[in-house]
Amino acid sequence: MVKPVRNWPTRLRVLKHRVITALVLVWLLIGTLFLGDWRVFAVVTGLVMALACWEWSDLCGLRSKLGRGAYTALVAVVGVGLGVFLQWSEHHQSLQILLLVACAWWAVALLWVQSYPSSAILWGSTPVKMLMGLVILIPAWIALLYLRAQPAGAWLVLMAFLTVAAADVGAYFAGRRFGRTKLAKNVSPGKTWEGVLGGMVLALLWGGFANLTIIGGDWLALLAVVVPTSLVSVIGDLLESMVKRQRGVKDSGRLLPGHGGFLDRIDGLVAAAPVFALAVLASGWTVSSA
Repeated sequence: MVKPVRNWPTRLRVLKHRVITALVLVWLLIGTLFLGDWRVFAVVTGLVMALACWEWSDLCGLRSKLGRGAYTALVAVVGVGLGVFLQWSEHHQSLQILLLVACAWWAVALLWVQSYPSSAILWGSTPVKMLMGLVILIPAWIALLYLRAQPAGAWLVLMAFLTVAAADVGAYFAGRRFGRTKLAKNVSPGKTWEGVLGGMVLALLWGGFANLTIIGGDWLALLAVVVPTSLVSVIGDLLESMVKRQRGVKDSGRLLPGHGGFLDRIDGLVAAAPVFALAVLASGWTVSSA
């Protein structure tokens, strides 16, 4: 006898909310990318990062609205100041240093994820997590601004978003079908190495399709961009899961119906964006036929 699905009206309602929210976010992204210039993109993404920072402040353990607001304002001021400085810089050296620091940070984050919960003694305090927020959100925002400011930059940003999305979707389905080897069982028991591989494969398939139909770039450069981007996006997801687990919460917030918080939606992107931008900068990869 087939058992009836429990609470199916609730599940349908949650699914409806998820779909509606996702459609709104997709159209907001497309409109911001293709209907406005880089300044509009900077403002919209800056607001998203500020909301994500507000959510991160709660994960840090800041309880008062005044404290959370002050922390969010601090991150915003540092981010805008650094962005203005880099905009007026004549060379890419300062940007490269920032992106390299961000990539090094995500390597450290991977070690912390793999050694959780013992690693919590290193990062579990509020001051350390506040510093983590700086190196997570600011380089990601500046990386996205750099990509958007390039020729055909809207397509580069869309490429970054969809590469992360493809890696996430591929990891989910490959993990469900083939997953055996746990990736970080103490952080996210459902994630597997087979899922990571499936995510990378789907990201490469998406990249190949985009290269043939939209981008028309160099294939080796495409590999140099897509492969590390898809892999590092997983670390961003795991890091947020680790901090939420340590904090004892399921979602970073409740601002997005059916999805949790903004940070829950961009955790992979904030890790992947600096890697994507650095790979583009280092390889000279450009969109030649968008």
